Formats: sequence, C-alpha cells, structure tokens
Amino acid sequence: MNVLNFLNQQSAVLLWLIFLIENLLVTATSLLFGLLILRRYKIQVPSVTSSEYWLCLLTNLINTAITYAGFWLWQHHYIRLEFSVSWHLLSDFLILFLAMDLAMYIFHYFIHHTAAYKVIHGLHHQYHNPTPIDLYVLHPLETIGFGALWLIVLSAYGFNFYAVIAYLTLNVIFGIIGHLGFEPLPQSITTNPFLKYWGTSSFHHNHHQDINCNFGFYTSIWDRLLGTYKERK
Repeated sequence: MNVLNFLNQQSAVLLWLIFLIENLLVTATSLLFGLLILRRYKIQVPSVTSSEYWLCLLTNLINTAITYAGFWLWQHHYIRLEFSVSWHLLSDFLILFLAMDLAMYIFHYFIHHTAAYKVIHGLHHQYHNPTPIDLYVLHPLETIGFGALWLIVLSAYGFNFYAVIAYLTLNVIFGIIGHLGFEPLPQSITTNPFLKYWGTSSFHHNHHQDINCNFGFYTSIWDRLLGTYKERK
C-alpha cells in the first residue's frame, strides 16, 4: 500500500517514466533468466534480429501504457484491491490464475480462427522454434488485446494486491518457460499425474509447431476439456 500511496502523489509524467523503467526491468530480468536456462542446458543462444529488438521495445511501451491505465482505474475505484494478508490471498490468486488462463485461452483461440491471425497473430508465429525474446515479439494490437483482457478481469473482482503481484510474477515465468524452444523438465515430471496439466515449455512449443492445438497459457485444462490438446513431443 505504501508503494501505491507513493505513486499516487507523483505527476503523470513521472508515473509514465516509473512504469516504463519497471517494464524494462521485468523484460531484462526475464530475458536473462531465459538465457541462463539455455546456457545451463548447453543450448545454443540464438541470435536476435534488430526487428525483434524494436518489437520488444514497442511491446514494453504499450505495456507501460497498460500499467498506467490500470493505475488510473485503481485511482478512480474501477479496480479494487485488498491489502490484508489472509487466506483470501491464496483464493484470490487461484481465481485470478484460472480466470486469466480461461480468458487468454478464449482470446488466443479466437485470434487463431479469424482474420486476426493473418493480420495480427501471424507475426508471433513466424517463429516455429521460439526463443525467450519472442515472448515480447508481438503485433501491437495483440499486446493491447491481452492488456485490455487483463484490465477487464482485474476490474471484475476485488483481488488481493499480493495475489496480483504473485500472479504477475508467475505470468512472466510461464511466458519465458513457454518460449525456451526446448523442454528443460524431465519426462518423470511432465507426466506426473499432479503436474501434467501445467503449461510446460514443450506444451507451448507444440503450439508453435502446430497452430491448431494447445491454446492455453498456464495449464492444458481448457485444451483438454475443449478438444484442442496435443501431447507433448
């Protein structure tokens, strides 16, 4: 709450700068995390083109605008946050996690089965073997779409602030893992009855190899229920 109170006292220009630095730091940290995993498993670190760098920067600028929009919605009480540390933190996290997983599945499925794929989402799918930076290589309209989805879900329920932070952290981790281009987890883990429903690296890699399957992000639950699941390679 002290952080939000501090931000609430800043000018709009300073807020934009703070949110831009925040997004750039998150991106840099996540890319470093991805590269460290690749080196740990002795996977050749892929080269990055200038267009990928520019799209990554553009994604960060749009995410900064989305962050500012979310803060404005909180200032004007469209987004309600609870700051107590209680059992609500866990339940709110689970609700947010599953709600976003379903919402992103629907959005992802939709852009694959409409003209939006050729016009927008096809940019991301030019990478059949994704690398960490490809998490941020998105068409601007797709970044806006995912951001709007996030703000709608966040506005629909009074989530615990710490649950939101936990979700955002896990969101970045899943995003990087999904764009490693290989599966770092042993088969004994990915086929474990309690863990096989998670959206692992190979789960999303299969989606880049076959665009007609595996539309989920964090889990394979909705793909399994709705008949779009494909086994990991």
